[in-house]
Amino acid sequence: MGVSPDPYVTLRNRVLENVLDGPGLSDPTTRNAAASRTDVPDDLKVLVEKIHRHAYKVTDEDIAAPQAKYGDDRMFEIVVSAALGASEERLRAGLKALEEA
Repeated sequence: MGVSPDPYVTLRNRVLENVLDGPGLSDPTTRNAAASRTDVPDDLKVLVEKIHRHAYKVTDEDIAAPQAKYGDDRMFEIVVSAALGASEERLRAGLKALEEA
């Protein structure tokens, strides 16, 4: 019994595209880096990794240092990008596990 195709893939891809590559105050390269955890700027690496691995452990202090450089709006976009990237990783891992079961 195979897993049925993901009925939300088109909508999910549209959200990812809009958040990561759409208009915003932060650079799309930075948003994509936060989502994929590749080529993340040094001043964001710890925060992005924490969002991907243990988002519930992110503190005000984790946000404060990069926020001084990026500001509120750009930090929001970067954090959302990292969270979406983390959710996509988890979804893909779950779908792969279902396919292999």
